[in-house]
Amino acid sequence: MDRKEIEEKVKNFLIEDIEVDEEKIVPDAKLKDDLGIDSLDFVDIVVLVNNKFGFKIKQEEMVGVDTFAKFCDYIQTKVN
Repeated sequence: MDRKEIEEKVKNFLIEDIEVDEEKIVPDAKLKDDLGIDSLDFVDIVVLVNNKFGFKIKQEEMVGVDTFAKFCDYIQTKVN
């Protein structure tokens, strides 16, 4: 799966399932501060990533993953 596909899938579930405003989703957007993703949203994201990409997010691997671009980087390392 290429980077563009990953970004589109992540962007789509953030908009549709987490209800993030599309215009806020830019590469350097902070997940918590800019996109408003809280711990309850993150539980949903774990399930969505598992369903859409086929792996479980490990909390310890998410240290330092604080922007949309870094989150997509993380997913890319897991699926490729």
